This record gives sequence, C-alpha cells and structure tokens, in this order.
Amino acid sequence: MTELLSEIAFLFQRLTWTSFLDLALVTLIIFVVLVLVRETQAVVLLRGVIFLIIFLSLLTSLVDLPAFSWLIQTTLPALLLAIPVIFAPEIRRGLERIGRAGSGQLLNRSSDVSYMDELIRAIVTAAVRLSAREHGALIVLQRTDNLADYVRTGVRMNARVTPELLLQVFYPNTPLHDGAAIIVDGSLAAASCVMPLSASGILNRTPDRQMGLRHRAALGISEASDAIAVVVSEETGMISVAQNGRMIRRLDSERLENILHTFMQPAPTTTNLAGWFKARFARKDAPGSKEEKR
Repeated sequence: MTELLSEIAFLFQRLTWTSFLDLALVTLIIFVVLVLVRETQAVVLLRGVIFLIIFLSLLTSLVDLPAFSWLIQTTLPALLLAIPVIFAPEIRRGLERIGRAGSGQLLNRSSDVSYMDELIRAIVTAAVRLSAREHGALIVLQRTDNLADYVRTGVRMNARVTPELLLQVFYPNTPLHDGAAIIVDGSLAAASCVMPLSASGILNRTPDRQMGLRHRAALGISEASDAIAVVVSEETGMISVAQNGRMIRRLDSERLENILHTFMQPAPTTTNLAGWFKARFARKDAPGSKEEKR
C-alpha cells in the first residue's frame, strides 16, 4: 500500500498545466460522444465496445500471452477505425444538431401558436375517430430534425392538414393507408412513407404484444430523430405517442392534445453549444419520459 501511495504521489508531482489541459480535452471528447449517443440504440453497442476493450487490456497486462497480445495489438487499430462506421448515424445526427446550435437554428419552425393549435386539434380529432373505427394510422410530426429522406419514400401531398384528409389517407385498403403520414411545417408533406423499425426491444417487454409494425416504426423514427409519432392500433384502436425512443400508451383525446402541445411548443432560441447541451439534458424531463410503458 505504501508503494502504491508513493507511485500515486509521484504521478501527481509530474502533472503540469499542460497535462491537466490534455486530460480535460480527452474528458470533454468522451463526454460529448456520450451525450450524442445518449438514449439511442448505440448506447448498448458502445457499452459492449468499452467492456471488450477494458477486458482485453486487463487480460493482456495481467497474463503473459505473447501470441494473443500480438493479435490484439494488430487488430485493435482496425476496431478503432471501425467505430466511426458503426456509429455513423448517431454521429451525423449529433453533428447536425451541434451545427444548428452553433448557428442559432435550433428552433421549432411551426412557431405560429394559433396555427399550431389548429394543427393539433385536427390530429387529435382524426386520431380519436380512427381509434373509434379501429383504423390503423401512423402520423409523424417533424420538429427540428429534417425528415426529407423519409418524405421521399412516400407519395407527396403538400396539403393542408384536416381531420377528413387524415381519415381518407388511413382508410383501409386504400393506396395510402400503409406507411406513415409526415407533417412538415404544419402541412401534410407525404403519405405512405417508409419509417425505420426500432430494434430496441421495448415492445417485446410490454405486458401485451398487440403492437406490430406501426408501433415499431413509430419508435424507430423517434429513435432516429426528434420527431413525434402518433399511432393508432388497428387491432385495439388504442392511441399511443412515441418520442425520444419512448412510447406513451392508452391515451384519450385530452391527454393526447396535452402531450402534443407540450412536445410541439416553440423551442427556445439556442445560439450556443452550452444552450444546446442544456436542451439535450432537458429532454429527459419532458412529459412521458417517466411515463409507465404499459
């Protein structure tokens, strides 16, 4: 123990202000990476990579295994180069958000409160009527992350959102009823759009398994972007909302309207990175983040 303490004291004596700066930069980079992948599917993968690196480092340092150590030293650089490829989607989305934060563009485009109220009422009315008829539906509302790539997978509409239009889009056995309807800047940009499916396994842990591809697609788009997805189950008529990789279920019209108003509030102006990080951490306290996933 005395020898260990003396070695620690020796290390502290060698530290200079450049050493502290060096450690601070490394810590900052690790922190930024963790923030970018926070609450995404990449967290599990990153945890596995870190555990594997720590395990291999301890194994090669504690046990004399020359051949295995040579193999690890040869392949580890390739694994490190593969990390940007594995985490490419999360890195791209994170850099886009940082870019918007730096340019002051992290704003909700639908800032007209009266028009937003009208849009939310139309969505709630349509969702309730679709629920009563047990017609499946998936309505995605774009926020700050651009959904142009997903809009291109569907049929362009560029129409004003009304309950009647949404009812017609999701009427069974019509050409547009499969896929998602994407609302951009208060108008129905496209219908029958293809959404990414969630692979997080959240739906598999629910007490009832009456959720199919629509719910997986709703969770998938909420994991891939900051969009809000309203889902109506075709089997039960149950209304759910997916946001930030979480799903709030069994909603009535009043709760659905309150949730949409909360999530679609005009975002505060964010003109620096400090404000962007504050907004990122504030997302955890949004309504529904602690909602029971029943």
